[in-house]
Amino acid sequence: QVQLVESGGGLVQAGGSLRLSCAASGRTFGSYAMGWFRQAPGKEREFVGGINWYGDNTYYADSVKGRFTISRDNAKNTVYLQMSSLKPEDTAVYYCAAQDVGQAMGVLERAREYEYWGQGTQVTVSS
Repeated sequence: QVQLVESGGGLVQAGGSLRLSCAASGRTFGSYAMGWFRQAPGKEREFVGGINWYGDNTYYADSVKGRFTISRDNAKNTVYLQMSSLKPEDTAVYYCAAQDVGQAMGVLERAREYEYWGQGTQVTVSS
């Protein structure tokens, strides 16, 4: 079992920045691929970006590419989502997700590929 706890959400003006954190506990974090997803009211959950277990491979949705950056610190069992140039359309509940991938180096993009999920943190971007 892996427990994930997101933090860092809040209210920010358009053009601003936020950094979300996702702290993991319970199992060896280093073998887990991590992902960030978001869900806006009335919309389906969507992929934001992901990072492989080693931290040297990332992939982002086109909507956030160039504005968001994912990183991880395996020593701290934490993955981060740095969000810059925020837009009102980025408003959503943001979730982190984890999946044990052993030594596989790829990034997981689909929600169904992840077994563990956090409770989410609200990000609201005002115009």
